[in-house]
Amino acid sequence: MAKVLVEVSARHLHLTQEHVETLFGKEHQLTPLKWLSQPKMFAAEETVTLVTPKTSIENVRVLGPARNYTQVEISRTDAIRFGLEPPIRDSDEINLDGTPGIRIIGDKGELKLEKGVIMSWRHLHVSNNQALELGVTDGQVVKIKIDGERGLIFENVLVRVHSDFSSAVHLDTDEGNAAGIKGSVIGELIVEKNQLC
Repeated sequence: MAKVLVEVSARHLHLTQEHVETLFGKEHQLTPLKWLSQPKMFAAEETVTLVTPKTSIENVRVLGPARNYTQVEISRTDAIRFGLEPPIRDSDEINLDGTPGIRIIGDKGELKLEKGVIMSWRHLHVSNNQALELGVTDGQVVKIKIDGERGLIFENVLVRVHSDFSSAVHLDTDEGNAAGIKGSVIGELIVEKNQLC
């Protein structure tokens, strides 16, 4: 079985440039704090507070660069805390219909999203060449095995193929905690069938 990097992705959000300026000031540009495993992607220095009628969570990290849509990605535990029922969606697609909204507060302003909160579908990023090496295709659903004291097999892992991607599985914090993952680990890719979602 092929080995793949498995990372845990904490709650975060992606912003349009317009919303970056609404929250942090006119002509503001997101400032890289830490470069991520995916090329050109970074955790920004900027953070926000997410607010619903039930509760709020501070210091939620913005990821850059700015996108052409604003989207908030949270875990199931976060959703319960917020009192929301977000659907599981492919976070790289603009598919925000039927998603709940949320209030976002930044250093210089705030905005109210009418929609845009999701729980991200667990997924495997791979480049075109890596997809060929691993024998997977874009949209395929595979399994990832994690060893250890809390080892388990994650089913329904969505494969995403793009020339700019680098091989890595992304789980949310609930999934990472369930498998006892601290930081990142190496998992095993299980490809049983060419199943498209």
